[in-house]
Amino acid sequence: MSLLDHAPKFNIGEAVEILKSLYGMDVSAEALASERDQNFLVVADTGERFVLKIANSLESRELLEAQNNAMDHLHSRGVLSATVVLSRSENSISELVSLSGAKHYVRLVGYLPGVPFAKIKSQPKWLVELGRTLGVLTKALSSFDQTALHDVVDGYIALVEPGELRSQVERCVAEFKALKLTALPCSVIHGDFNDYNIIVDEESATLGVIDFGDMIYSYTVGELSVALAYAVLDEMDPLSVVSDVVCGYVSRWQLNADEVESVWPLMLMRLCMSVCLAAHQQAQQPGNAYLDISQRSIKGSLPGLLEIDGSEVSKLIKRICESKFVSG
Repeated sequence: MSLLDHAPKFNIGEAVEILKSLYGMDVSAEALASERDQNFLVVADTGERFVLKIANSLESRELLEAQNNAMDHLHSRGVLSATVVLSRSENSISELVSLSGAKHYVRLVGYLPGVPFAKIKSQPKWLVELGRTLGVLTKALSSFDQTALHDVVDGYIALVEPGELRSQVERCVAEFKALKLTALPCSVIHGDFNDYNIIVDEESATLGVIDFGDMIYSYTVGELSVALAYAVLDEMDPLSVVSDVVCGYVSRWQLNADEVESVWPLMLMRLCMSVCLAAHQQAQQPGNAYLDISQRSIKGSLPGLLEIDGSEVSKLIKRICESKFVSG
């Protein structure tokens, strides 16, 4: 059985009862889209909003504790992110058993008001702010580490149906393997800085970060590449997007020469990884619309992105870094 086969299946009524039992709250609830776990937006009788997170039964407590610690670490360093709410027993993680006998860990986190970055991502001022927020996040996580976050993620190229898309993925993989990755600095990264995990509060002109389920110890520059992978989708001028985001990023965190050369190929690899994992997951849950949330955009954008000369992108990023270094 796969990870998705172990996803929790609680209904809204059960979620309300969980909140009452573990947190002493009277709430209303609605289900949120999710992949391998289950999330509910809950509104307390006080009007406060929270997110109830019920983990996949295969998820380890150590990994969830690492995510909680990361949120606290970021919050203490000025990164707008959700923080964990303690239960009536003052636990940050509680445990419950489903009717099928499966054990699930439960957390309650604060709700970040605003709209997903996907709704406004084409606005240059927000792309620059995205880069700044990402740079602050990278700086904050550079001083954070947890053993549970040291892991490896493998792709599944063979699961992508033979054809043009698979050929594009194989090309990206070949270029990726040619990189000199051993020279790249490593640290804990958020790992999924996509435009639905970034919350924009237009009133306060701030960006917040949610969903730490893909945190991992990896190449530090991978954080920037992941963000760019989603930022450039469906954009007529992807290099303009790269320029705006990188300008904001390097104003808060510098890239070394090896990282500059790696940004674009790592970005392409992120898109390829998404294609492969989606193919794997959709084969298991063909009716889960959440799994297809970015695939149409990737399939439409990847051919054009592959036509862009990666060396020219690196030169662009290098010029931005040098400009920021001189002016800063």
